[in-house]
Amino acid sequence: MATLPNPLPKLTSDPSGRSLGLQLPPGRLIDATFDGPWHEPLLWHAAVRASPGGWSALGTPAGRAGLLPVLVDLGTGQGGPESWELAPGEMSYPGDHDAEDVLAEWWEEDAPDDEDWPGLAGALKLVADPDKRAADVADTLAEGLPWLSAPHLALVPARRSADIPAALGWSGAVHHEEDTARLCTVLRSWEDRFGIRLVALGYDHLAVSVAAPPADLEEADAIAAEHYAFSPDTVLPTQDDTLESYAETLIGARLWHFTWN
Repeated sequence: MATLPNPLPKLTSDPSGRSLGLQLPPGRLIDATFDGPWHEPLLWHAAVRASPGGWSALGTPAGRAGLLPVLVDLGTGQGGPESWELAPGEMSYPGDHDAEDVLAEWWEEDAPDDEDWPGLAGALKLVADPDKRAADVADTLAEGLPWLSAPHLALVPARRSADIPAALGWSGAVHHEEDTARLCTVLRSWEDRFGIRLVALGYDHLAVSVAAPPADLEEADAIAAEHYAFSPDTVLPTQDDTLESYAETLIGARLWHFTWN
């Protein structure tokens, strides 16, 4: 796998980002991993909390510089990315896996009511531009939610939004899957079929914007099965919950949020 040049080291001597065509607010570079400092920065994040409009203002020029935006949560008891035990050296490459194989394997490990794996859901029609939808959702998240209490805008060197967790070596789903690249393989497939973009990342949770959401319960049921395989505790947190009740929440949804604990 060919790796992209990482532009973040330039911010060490040029924190404004002007040499990359950026106008960055004060921020910090993160190179802390589970095994000690990484050989180059893994991400940059702003020192101040995200505000509406920040994603749109920075996202396009950052993309030209080889960096992708994501909101990182600094408001939990686990601290920010410098405390997340990142492990980039332990990750494989998302393109080396098949999304359906990965989802089917997870499903078979914990199938609800011993049901057979139903297969991948079909691709859906875009109702918005995926990058514009991501910016709009990021603006909403910047206002804060119980599961994202202190969002800060971050920039990550990655080929595509779906690859950001693996590029960081994020291990927030380690109790479900140790190789985060396999999660990213599924996110890549969702990019292609549902126009998702990774918009937020916390210690043990992530959120994606959705530009092609299901329009009815039949479409939502198929996607709910994939979500269950991806994050069982998100879909069926209690014994009283059902796949169908979860699927109803997906109809027209602009945001999917997943958690592992």
